[in-house]
Amino acid sequence: MIYNNPVLKGFYPDPSVCRANGKFYMVCSSFQYFPGVPLFESDNLVNWKQIGHVLTRKSQVELDGINSSGGVFAPTIRCNNGRFYMVTTNDTTHKNFYVWTDDIYGEWSEPVEVEQGGIDPSLYFENGRAYFMSNGEDDNGAGGVTQCEIDIETGKKLTGSINIWNGSGGRFLESPHLYKIGKYYYLMAAEGGTEYGHMVTYARSESVWGPFESYPCNPVLTNRNKAPNIIQGIGHGDLVCGKNGDWHILCLGFRQQHIWMPYHNLGREVMLVPVSFDENGWFTAGNGACEDSYEIDGGFEQDTLNPVRFGTDEFNKGRIFIRHPDMECYTFFDSTLTLRGSKYTLDDVASPTFVGIRQREFGFELAADVKLCGQSGEAGVTAYMCENEHYEVALRKNESGCEAILRLNIGGIKHIQNAVPIDSDSVRLVMRGNNFSYGFFICQNGEETQLGAGQAKYLTSEVSGGFTGTVLGMYACGGVTAEFADFRLCYTKALT
Repeated sequence: MIYNNPVLKGFYPDPSVCRANGKFYMVCSSFQYFPGVPLFESDNLVNWKQIGHVLTRKSQVELDGINSSGGVFAPTIRCNNGRFYMVTTNDTTHKNFYVWTDDIYGEWSEPVEVEQGGIDPSLYFENGRAYFMSNGEDDNGAGGVTQCEIDIETGKKLTGSINIWNGSGGRFLESPHLYKIGKYYYLMAAEGGTEYGHMVTYARSESVWGPFESYPCNPVLTNRNKAPNIIQGIGHGDLVCGKNGDWHILCLGFRQQHIWMPYHNLGREVMLVPVSFDENGWFTAGNGACEDSYEIDGGFEQDTLNPVRFGTDEFNKGRIFIRHPDMECYTFFDSTLTLRGSKYTLDDVASPTFVGIRQREFGFELAADVKLCGQSGEAGVTAYMCENEHYEVALRKNESGCEAILRLNIGGIKHIQNAVPIDSDSVRLVMRGNNFSYGFFICQNGEETQLGAGQAKYLTSEVSGGFTGTVLGMYACGGVTAEFADFRLCYTKALT
């Protein structure tokens, strides 16, 4: 059967995967969003269902005052003797830690810190031993992939940290993972930066401590010279064996808005590429680049994005907040959502009253009925990239009455693009997106009025910087309470 990339769409970067209990489990980075580290399950590596998050308590992760694209970087998931481990970096506090669970559908432990620096940590288990690796400096100050043995019960180092590989020569060595296949230990990593020069590289050794010999044809996987092509930025992979003994790399990549427009606003997404080994024990990935589609054994459902509403599984399991939310500001029902505004706005490095889900296609329509209660403040729907780049259509109320507004925030410019007085404190807000723009509308008494539009390229990593993607959400601020009803998010065919 033929599957299409990405296998998981939207802002789900830095995928890591393990196989256990006849299924596959995957985690991705979450940065400043909470709950942290989305968790997915699959029967076939193609269809992924979110089953929750790993970091669900404030005690597990520090997010207060963390800028956008700070926080939780590059998790790794592994299973050993029936226990699952997720290890990650809080890049803002510069701490590596892991949590564990014996029930993949349940709660995870409090964090266990490891006294080794660097980023993108990973775990490897063998013969009752646990090895911890990250990209950073070893005990002698040498930079590269650094490894030590740890006590998995306490996180304490049992050996010194030593440099085991310096990569193939690309910049920003990251994402180390270790595997034992046959007689070789394979050390896979990413180089080139998580942008257009991104790539997967690897080396092998007959010892867990090396020395590691680089694959002669590195990089094993990259789209850095594959143009024109929608899929770019391929890298940060994890190697996994399928149920039929076939090997794959699950990696990140992103889709440009158009083959001739090097901007991406959906964030870094999850791609799947087949792997094959030669008679000498070296492996290749696809034809060296990530293609739009591949053939895979086993049945799976063709990719569909069902409409998202309050109460749907995607909304309930996938909804996220900016940093640690004050849950007294939120009331969830199956058909309505009540948001109580606070002093914080979407511009603040704080936790405004906001709930969102990741934008997963270029083409979409989002709509919700919004009713305000209170003397002053605003509430609406937003396309949010970070504090400096976000668009919203909203209702704003003050002593003079109520108006519908369109605000476009780009860099340091915060501009009310349009303001329309309305004779009600209730209106339907509509946002429509395509590859190139977001359009904003209000609907009253069956009549729709467009307030304006904003270009999609300004909600991209190429403009905003950082490592996230656009999140579509609802928010409230000031002294208002807002009731959202009949929320619907439907995806439409992208432009070509």
